[in-house]
This record gives sequence, structure tokens and C-alpha cells, in this order.
Amino acid sequence: MSPDNPDRERPVDEPDQSARPRTPDARPPEADPSTGTAPGEFGPGHLPASAAYQSSLELRFDEPRRPLRALAAVLAAVLALAALGVPLGLLWAALAPDTPVLKTAEGAIYAEPQPEQPIAADGWFSLLGLAFGLLVALALWFVLRRRRGPVGLLAAVLGALVAAPVAWQVGRRIGLATFEKLLATAPAGQAFSKPADLRAGGVDWLLGVLPVPHGNLLLPAFGAAVMYTLLAGWSRWPGLRPEPEPGEFSWVSAGTPAPPAAPEPPAPDAAEPPRG
Repeated sequence: MSPDNPDRERPVDEPDQSARPRTPDARPPEADPSTGTAPGEFGPGHLPASAAYQSSLELRFDEPRRPLRALAAVLAAVLALAALGVPLGLLWAALAPDTPVLKTAEGAIYAEPQPEQPIAADGWFSLLGLAFGLLVALALWFVLRRRRGPVGLLAAVLGALVAAPVAWQVGRRIGLATFEKLLATAPAGQAFSKPADLRAGGVDWLLGVLPVPHGNLLLPAFGAAVMYTLLAGWSRWPGLRPEPEPGEFSWVSAGTPAPPAAPEPPAPDAAEPPRG
């Protein structure tokens, strides 16, 4: 830069160019009354449409768009809950009392005329199954928070429905081998005990291939459906999934400076600033 050439980027030989005259009909672009910015300019808190759309996608929670992913989530939940049926059956076998029986020539009969142990076994299974269903729905509500809705409800109900027969079979087989051995080899008149079993529930086979549980085996699924429905009814989000509050985010942070507006061209009769 020199006194003869104050602009360092303009060649020396290039003559000075005067500002374009402003026509009487020319008007500056009107500013948007809602934002205070002219078309093509971005004021504070505004981004281009593409950037705003991308930001909205980043701030929005992922939606379950693919049915295969939803199906995989349901199957994974059902398998995990079916595995939890094993400890549930062990707990039921530990709490349910054995029924005393007496060996006769025709087989084993109850040692008491009206034993209460079978009723207690059904009662314990019903209480444990109902509590299991409630806990299953509560756990899946938080674990599958992005799948809340029909997918989460289906996973909870099917998982509890599969876990109930697993718990029943695991619990009733504890001590069953010993009972069958005594039933086959014990002499008449010997007393022993029969492990806990269900009388108010079981599994029927539809067309010989499809198992259909009934009785108190349905209580875990019932508890899961009730609890999940209550959680959905008490949710404060319409979509059941957590959403950001309106005041928790903005498109541009408060510290982002606004782009400077372009300077207005000088008037035709304005004096040119002195050089050098």
C-alpha cells in the first residue's frame, strides 16, 4: 500500500471506479418484520434452511422407522425375559410348600383329607407372576425408551407370556425325579412329599403344535400389560419418548455473533474520501 495506491489488492494501473448511481425507483430490500433481517441475510438465531433441518434431525430422538429393527428388539426382549423365567421358577419352588403324600397299592394319595399345600402353590405362583409382570413392564419402559408404544407393549406381554411356562416347568421339576423314584420303589404305607405344581394353570396345545397357556400362567402377561398401559397414560410426552423442552435448545447459541450486514452504497453526490 502506498499513497498512490491505498488499496493493496488493486493494481496501480487500474483507474478509480465511482459508485454506481442509485436510481430513484431502487429500494433497499425490505426487512422481515418478524426477524428484522433482509432477504438473504441471517440475523441472530437463524440458520439456512438446510442447516436448520440438519440441526433438527440431530436434536430429535431416533424414531423406529425400520420394522426389522423393531422385530429384533421384540425378539431380544422375549428371549431375555424367557431366561428370567428360570430364577422365577426357582424362587417359586423355594416358597411353595411340598404336599405330603402316602404310598398305597394304587399309587400316591394325599396324606391329609383336604391339603392346603396345592392351593398355596397356586397362590405363590400367582403373586410372583403378577409381580414379575409389573417389574417387566417397568424395566422395558426405561430400557426400550426409544421403542415405547406398541413395540414396547408387545415385547413386555410376549416376554412375560413366555417366561411364565418356563418358570412353571423349572419350579415343578425340582424334586420331581426323587418323587417319581419313591413313587415307583417305596413300599405301601410310606409317606413322602410331592413337589409344588399348578392346578389352576397349564398349557393347552392348539392343533397339536401351538402352545396356549391358560389359568394363572396368564397373570405375568396381564400384569405387564396393565403396568405398561398405566405408564403410557401417565407419560407427559405425547409420543411417549422423551422430547427436548422448548426452552432447552436454540438453533444458534447465544454467543454466536450475527454476520455483518453489507454496507450500503454511497449516494451519487457523496464526496469521495481523500486518498493518501
